[in-house]
Amino acid sequence: MTIRRVALAFSSFVLGVVLVIVLIRLGSVDVHSTVEQLRNIPGIAFVKVALLEVLLIVLSTEKWRSVDAALRHSSDGVPSKLTAFGVTSAGMALGLVVPVQIGMAGARTLGTYFYGRPLQRGTAGSLFEQSFDLLVASLLAMASAVTWFTHAEPIIWVMVALVMMAIGLLAMGPFLRLLRWAAKNVRLRLANKQASEFQIRTLAQLENSAVFGAGLARRLLLLSAVRFVVVVLIAWQTAEAMNAHIPLWQMAIVTPFVLLANVLALTPGGIGLNEATSVSALRVLGTPLSLAVQWSLVNRALVTVCCFAVALATLSVMTLRKLIPNGVPQKKACEGNTQNVG
Repeated sequence: MTIRRVALAFSSFVLGVVLVIVLIRLGSVDVHSTVEQLRNIPGIAFVKVALLEVLLIVLSTEKWRSVDAALRHSSDGVPSKLTAFGVTSAGMALGLVVPVQIGMAGARTLGTYFYGRPLQRGTAGSLFEQSFDLLVASLLAMASAVTWFTHAEPIIWVMVALVMMAIGLLAMGPFLRLLRWAAKNVRLRLANKQASEFQIRTLAQLENSAVFGAGLARRLLLLSAVRFVVVVLIAWQTAEAMNAHIPLWQMAIVTPFVLLANVLALTPGGIGLNEATSVSALRVLGTPLSLAVQWSLVNRALVTVCCFAVALATLSVMTLRKLIPNGVPQKKACEGNTQNVG
């Protein structure tokens, strides 16, 4: 790692810390009371958030497995569902302390190292499936903007959101056909200019890849939409856990902007940036500044604890599953021999 990269990483971390400190000062939040409030959150609230995190990981895993099925060759190994879930849970946990794209792509790349072509399947596959989360956030941000600027009722957000999602689903087929057509034309032009074989082969693969099938794209878009709903429910549940009465519809309006802020990757795990985005949006919607800041801090802590707990539990199960099969059959065999002897 170069000195420049270390300096950039440190600067990014400092920026995140500074943003959090600024929010605490602006909201006049008592950190000690916030910590006490976090400690007094009922255990059932942790369970609910953890279960929602599990559902979130299941959806992300299913998206990646769908993409991986289109990417892999017949000679490539296929990670089990548990392995896919495990590396996704690890990537989601890492995404809370490093940029989310790097955390997830890194975990899946390492997870597919022994299965063949890890960079293409782990890195490219993760970035491709995550792009649909970004697309859904962009579509729903338009619904949030319309509701925001027109001071409309929450039902208007739901109606506009459904319309935007329908447009996304309908436009997916023509857009992918246009993408294939563009790849074909570029490939033919490069062939006439005697371009490198690698460039031509890459464009040919892009033109014929099953990854760019309309059916797969629509499936990923719908799974990302469900994933968005779960993210909103997690945010709302953390507010309920601390008795912060922030309406569910406000969480739905705010969440697209928070997800888009994640793409900037200016701070590790979006620390500070995500909180600033959510607090600013909630403040505009009428939530008191101090309450919005306090919720953002509790939400960060609660989600981080639950996410890492799920990841550690999953990795523990994976480890035990590898160890137990080596001993159980032998034990059973010994018991069977003892019975035969008797």
